[in-house]
Amino acid sequence: MIQLVKMTDLLITTIQTHLHWEDVDANLLHFSVKINSIVGHTDVIVLPEMFTTGFTMKPEQLAEEHGGKGLQWMIQKAQEKSCVIVGSISVKEKGLFYNRLYWVNPDGSYQQYNKRHLFRMGNEHEYYTAGDQKIIIEYKGWKICPLVCYDLRFPVWSRNTKANTYDVLIYVANWPEVRSYPWQQLLIARAIENQVYVVGVNRIGEDGNHYRHSGNSVVLNPRGETMSHTLSNIDSVETTPLSYQYLQDFRSAFPVLLDGDDFNL
Repeated sequence: MIQLVKMTDLLITTIQTHLHWEDVDANLLHFSVKINSIVGHTDVIVLPEMFTTGFTMKPEQLAEEHGGKGLQWMIQKAQEKSCVIVGSISVKEKGLFYNRLYWVNPDGSYQQYNKRHLFRMGNEHEYYTAGDQKIIIEYKGWKICPLVCYDLRFPVWSRNTKANTYDVLIYVANWPEVRSYPWQQLLIARAIENQVYVVGVNRIGEDGNHYRHSGNSVVLNPRGETMSHTLSNIDSVETTPLSYQYLQDFRSAFPVLLDGDDFNL
């Protein structure tokens, strides 16, 4: 049965797959194949955290200069597919290293977000510099907030407002299988508490530090219910439509954020 997608819907494609450890060229080739396999139109393609290298703590060897190979590849693919490409890369700029998420538009323009919460249990804070500004992207009438992995554990950073600052929350991740239960539950919590769609894209397979990743990538509606069909530990490319009308109707019928607490971060 063909599902008709309204003009106001947003098509989100999630790519859950393994990564080649600290091998930029192999990963770019791998994701080129994945992206080229997408049949039909999509609006946004979401890749995992540090998709060019894996979650490496060797930025002095592997980080690319801002504007480097990974970003140029994202620009090329966004233009080829006429859609947004989003994912994070290890980047060096002005002598500092960042776990930097790029949101690349079909016209080649882009916005960037430096991961705010650095995973100290993996010593990320010893190698990378934390960001201090989140971004809200307006695209095709939607407002989207992209974040990175460990940011998921800090609800204040992603808190929506009474004015509904954003509609979709995206997390790109390298989240190990041993903590897959918190990953899944926290994504649900973020959807429910913020009354937004949540997209979580995580890698699968074993990394160079022998940590296994089960993926558990998912698209959730504002009630925290699963909309996607991606399975754990399975290579998957899936496109899920987000209905703007459903979001508006749900918020109107159950405007819980109107009773939320006001605060400044």
